[in-house]
Amino acid sequence: MRISLLAVLTLVGLASISNNAHAQDENVIYKEKTEIDFEAVDVEGQLKKPQGVLSMERAKASFNPLVQLRLDFTKEMEMSVNDIQ
Repeated sequence: MRISLLAVLTLVGLASISNNAHAQDENVIYKEKTEIDFEAVDVEGQLKKPQGVLSMERAKASFNPLVQLRLDFTKEMEMSVNDIQ
């Protein structure tokens, strides 16, 4: 009988503590902005690189040229000379 009474009182006590903790959590007010200063922090460590290198170079695309490249403009030069005369 004493053991069951002790167990019930323990459970009631734990329930009231959890209710109080829950009520306190609802009233938490957080700052609008939190700033963390890392200036005074020294970070030590080693730089780790990948074990292998995967290099898949894509082939260059070849397109049919839409603009014909011309090496000389002789015809246009002759026309401009004729226009000047």
